[in-house]
Amino acid sequence: MTNEETEVLDDEPCYVISVAAHMIGMHAQTLRYYERAGLVRPSRSLGRRRLYSPADIARLRDIQRLINDLGVNLAGVDVIFRMRERMMQMEAELEELRRELQRLRDRRLPAPRES
Repeated sequence: MTNEETEVLDDEPCYVISVAAHMIGMHAQTLRYYERAGLVRPSRSLGRRRLYSPADIARLRDIQRLINDLGVNLAGVDVIFRMRERMMQMEAELEELRRELQRLRDRRLPAPRES
């Protein structure tokens, strides 16, 4: 299975709120509160029921760890998640710039000949 296929599966909504809450040991009301706070965005079924993906469950576990183990408040969790997302974007941009630089070097500077 490729990384792309794994990502699709990780984002596949499959757990109703009661199952998601049970999986992470939280009350369903807490999950609703986190959604209102913008920390998690579950999908919705045609009947408007919340459906959580494995990626949502992992995010909720991260929230739980930050709050319970590290004492971070919800505003701090939001800042940490935004910073994490921005860092991932910057890393992707940096990698793309490195690839572009290498392409330019390869085009302008021929590889040294072996003796």
